[in-house]
Amino acid sequence: DTSAETLAKTLKGFSFDGTLLCSVVPEKARILKEVLVAHGPLHPLTWQSDTGLAIDYPRPEQIGADRLANAIGVSARHGAPAIVIDFGTAVTFDVVAAGPTYCGGVIAPGLGAMQDYLGRRTALLPQIDLDEPARSIAKSTVEAMQAGAVFGYRGLVREIIMRLRMEMAGEPAIIATGGDAGLIARGLPDIGKVDPDLTLEGLRLAAVRNLH
Repeated sequence: DTSAETLAKTLKGFSFDGTLLCSVVPEKARILKEVLVAHGPLHPLTWQSDTGLAIDYPRPEQIGADRLANAIGVSARHGAPAIVIDFGTAVTFDVVAAGPTYCGGVIAPGLGAMQDYLGRRTALLPQIDLDEPARSIAKSTVEAMQAGAVFGYRGLVREIIMRLRMEMAGEPAIIATGGDAGLIARGLPDIGKVDPDLTLEGLRLAAVRNLH
């Protein structure tokens, strides 16, 4: 239950110096705002926030708050130019040019979403746990699905990285974060580092800049 009433009861007795709100689900954001505004200063992260980034994007209101947080985090921790790859429900590639300047990027289906689709839409294919395949020539249905998912997904990521590099000035740091980052980055030497809490670091830095 994610109603405002339930959230208010959960937070009863807690106090905050302030809250930075980062949400890409409008209804959830509305509920969070409604409740958290009673707990001190509240700042929703948007392109109009003090991010420390210039924005090179024709319609900046379309930039997801999570993508801004990643761009803030990567420029602070790893410098710019950089590419942040966030492996979540969707996989996002965000480009930060020297400056630092947020330039846009790529959104593709997440690895888990692609696997769930096979399990739901085919009668004989099972739901599987994603893991490193033992071989390319699979000897079972589960192995075949793991090979298709992991090896195929690495191919998708490699191609997008190559395309982004071709359009960028300078050699970018390539940083991965998100739930499937470790699995996919393991076989991609182009990815320089897996930074599991990069998004949280970006949010922390945004909070320091915007909550007074």
